[in-house]
Amino acid sequence: MKKLLDLFKHDTVLAVSWLLALVSALLVPPDRTYLGYLDFHTLGLLFSLMAVMAGLQRLGLFRRLGEFLLARTSTTRQLEGALIFLPFFISMAVTNDVALITFVPFALEVLRMARREERLIQTVVMQTIAANLGSMATPIGNPQNLYLYSHYGLGLGVFFRTMLPLTVGSALLLALFLLLTPSRPLAVPRFGDGRPLDRRKVALYACLFLLCLAAVVKLIPVWWLTLLVLVTLLAADHPALGRVDYSLLLTFGGFFIFVGNLGRLPLFRQVLGQLLAGREAICCVLASQVISNVPAALLLSGFTENGRALLVGANLGGLGTLIASMASLISYKQVARADLGLRGRYLCWFTVANLIFLAALLALYGLLYG
Repeated sequence: MKKLLDLFKHDTVLAVSWLLALVSALLVPPDRTYLGYLDFHTLGLLFSLMAVMAGLQRLGLFRRLGEFLLARTSTTRQLEGALIFLPFFISMAVTNDVALITFVPFALEVLRMARREERLIQTVVMQTIAANLGSMATPIGNPQNLYLYSHYGLGLGVFFRTMLPLTVGSALLLALFLLLTPSRPLAVPRFGDGRPLDRRKVALYACLFLLCLAAVVKLIPVWWLTLLVLVTLLAADHPALGRVDYSLLLTFGGFFIFVGNLGRLPLFRQVLGQLLAGREAICCVLASQVISNVPAALLLSGFTENGRALLVGANLGGLGTLIASMASLISYKQVARADLGLRGRYLCWFTVANLIFLAALLALYGLLYG
């Protein structure tokens, strides 16, 4: 019980989700319908992907990939480009939070070793933006994509037609930032060989990841995948299960109950439905600034059938405030832990850069779909 209370104490979004669930339960007393609120398809996929990525991260695969690419840089621009585009592309497969957990500490270490500490804030801010934007390219790139893809039954063709133009635009904006950054010769330090990769476990996780992709495109049942991942990790690599973000799963559960209860209140459903009509994307962007994009997607999906617009709004809504995407808090915590004196400068740089990217991508969205 104490561990559960500590979890709520240190995870604001989790606490808020269950507070809202409990308040909504006062308006709609619990009954059998509550079980129908929980989207076990999404929860099973999310658990399976997080478990597989936790295992690969524990093996050091992503760090080894980063070292391989960085060893081939010769200028400061190339170094920062590698540090920024690594989370951009990796997040498409392993989610934005996993990409930041992996590469932000790595960037802090590399920049210090390369004596480029003055670029620390700018680089980490752009890594965060890159991970949040790169992750929107695939259904498995972030939790809101996985949920909306499943909830609305979007096909891969519809998903990619909606998100790829914005992803390409994001990559061009990141490249423009790098072009505006002065470049100097750089000698990247040698990395130690480190412990060798366990090839058998890498192969095992690669197979499990392919099965996750098969479940995403509905080739195999999600319940079968979830059971297989759980049993396999218990037998072969049980410490990886301890790295799964269970608070995120609980957060989803709280918001599922809250949204389900709101959907049973006729007046609320009517008012919110009228407010969203034709304004799904911008409403989701604005809501994300206050409650973050995953809860915003969960909440608004119960009141609109325009899944494509909500998908865009939830992804672009990750830009803006520090809590617009909970993954952004990962970077902030890493920087604050490294140097408490950087927090104020980091927040200023983060907010300005995010607002510039948000404005540019909303303009692009208006041109493409307006």
